[in-house]
Amino acid sequence: MRISFIGAGNMAGAIISGILAKGIVSANEITAADLTDHVSERFGIHFTNDNREAVKNADILFLSVKPQIYPAVIEEIRDLVTSDQLIITIAPGKTLAWLKESFGGKELKIIRTMPNTPAMVQEGMTAVCPNEHVTDDDLSTALTLLGSFSKTEVVPEHLMDVVTSVSGSSPAWVFMLIEAMADAAVADGMPRAQAYTFAAQAVYGSAKMVLESGKHPAELKDMVCSPAGTTIEAVRVLENKGFRSAVFEAMKACTKRSREL
Repeated sequence: MRISFIGAGNMAGAIISGILAKGIVSANEITAADLTDHVSERFGIHFTNDNREAVKNADILFLSVKPQIYPAVIEEIRDLVTSDQLIITIAPGKTLAWLKESFGGKELKIIRTMPNTPAMVQEGMTAVCPNEHVTDDDLSTALTLLGSFSKTEVVPEHLMDVVTSVSGSSPAWVFMLIEAMADAAVADGMPRAQAYTFAAQAVYGSAKMVLESGKHPAELKDMVCSPAGTTIEAVRVLENKGFRSAVFEAMKACTKRSREL
């Protein structure tokens, strides 16, 4: 199985790292195309400056460039891609219909995905949406590849913009939360490096409890809130400052923007 990447940035690096770590393919079966080589020495894979060469070397082709670069890249490779290849995209806003039209209406096997940056530490979350030409075997292969660096869920395409807000973009405001928590701890006398460790581990552990306990987040919150205690007082302040509403409105704006792309 030969895998090529057009675009060798952070997300491609995370995917390649996961695939190699799980031993799904060997390094000599992977090709990456980009303007600058950031990956061949790191992973021992083949690198090229030629996108068309990457297509010719691929059974599976990842389009891992920025969304605004998609039209130019697809125009360059359109005549080379075939119905035997599986194309996996990671760009928000680029629908299956848009991709088909951009490829000149060719009947191609395309899987639209939305991963997130925690993939860089093999803790990503990836939504997967195949078109009608993708077989069960194709989808299984894709889920194996994507599962090497993240949890995966198959979703209908109308939810892909929601995925952008709930997992694709949301690490940004989780990082803001960790930074704010650490800043407050520093203000109260804790050394900054230690403050980041405490804040980040609290977020990480809390997320793990949601995923593994089977309990509702509200139930887990209530377990921490003792009557007349410190936690419920902090929750009161967060509610007063519109914490939930701010997150809600931020995600609504994010989903709206994704639909506009």
